[in-house]
Amino acid sequence: METIKNLYKIGEGPSSSHTMGPKKAASRFLERCPQAASFEVTLYGALAATGKGHLTDKAILDVLTPHAPATIVWKPEVVLPFHTNGMKFRGLDKDGNELDSWTVFSIGGGDILEEGQERRAGKSIYSMTKIKDILAWCEETGHSYWEYVELTEGPEIWDYLAQVWQVMKEAVQRGIEAEGVLPGGLGVRRKAVSYHVHAAGYSSSLKSRGLVYAYALAVSEENASGGRIVTAPTCGSCGIVPAVLYHLHTSKGFSEKRILRALATAGLFGNVVKYNASVSGAEVGCQGEVGVACAMAAAAASQLFGGTPAQIEYSAEMGLEHHLGLTCDPVCGLVQIPCIERNAYAAARALDANLYAAFSDGQHSVDFDRIVEVMKQTGHDLPSLYKETAQGGLAVIK
Repeated sequence: METIKNLYKIGEGPSSSHTMGPKKAASRFLERCPQAASFEVTLYGALAATGKGHLTDKAILDVLTPHAPATIVWKPEVVLPFHTNGMKFRGLDKDGNELDSWTVFSIGGGDILEEGQERRAGKSIYSMTKIKDILAWCEETGHSYWEYVELTEGPEIWDYLAQVWQVMKEAVQRGIEAEGVLPGGLGVRRKAVSYHVHAAGYSSSLKSRGLVYAYALAVSEENASGGRIVTAPTCGSCGIVPAVLYHLHTSKGFSEKRILRALATAGLFGNVVKYNASVSGAEVGCQGEVGVACAMAAAAASQLFGGTPAQIEYSAEMGLEHHLGLTCDPVCGLVQIPCIERNAYAAARALDANLYAAFSDGQHSVDFDRIVEVMKQTGHDLPSLYKETAQGGLAVIK
């Protein structure tokens, strides 16, 4: 299991799999074939089906065209067997002869893999990759989840998480001030500023919930606009963890140090899912994005409120379990409808999961690792039209 730095990636939206991954792939191919007189990039499957809405072509062309002309070929009807988000890069000489070609896949969270490459290709640094084992270690030693992260990653992880938290805060703060219509042609107006203003007029409990909505909307709208955000675990679900943490930081006065520890715990749970299943909407649907983000935020909230390791695990389990089967069905392929509202709703659900677990002793029938297995199988059983292709579900209502 890799460093949580690969889960929390700082970059520009709107999609970790459709913009961040392809942009990284284009940069790698440019390094491989800098002598090319022109480039041709073919996009396959879900990457081609919703790539225009996610600015996939722009992400690639922004890298390649400063060096040589580049064209994009769209083949949504062709799904390569390794992963649905396939790309083939070709470098051509001035006569159109092929100098180099490279097939690569954007597997979610901004990560890319070559055809046939092991998905766990990064350096594995965690000795335990199941929450049940980490939980047992916590109970035996008296340590917390965040301490396992620190012991594994080293003290330098706190500097990185401080950067992550700063970007998250800035995205919230920009988003609750921004107004206007989101790009993409759907005419979706930003709502965060309105929710933030309206929340102030309610009593404490309703105000609290309204602010959580506002913060999640703020970050998700920044993402939809191509703004600077953090994958948590993806761009499409980037509003959930920041919303919960920003709200608890500002309303409950939790210190920066405790927020960073909560981020470490959230990252550990997200990392376990990424290693044992997937966080790619194109592979397992929105349960792997919004569902996992909800689990991460629930674990973070539970830790901040003093939950035991068992209660933290229970919070995360509920956050994921109650998103099982959630389809990835963006209207017109844009990370707007229903993605933005799902972020707001899941942020509230994360707080509910924490509260529910807090009333318990942390004991429950189905553990987090089992839910991860079920989520993976459910995702594989979902028809492809419900996995980021914009060909089923809510995506066909317009």
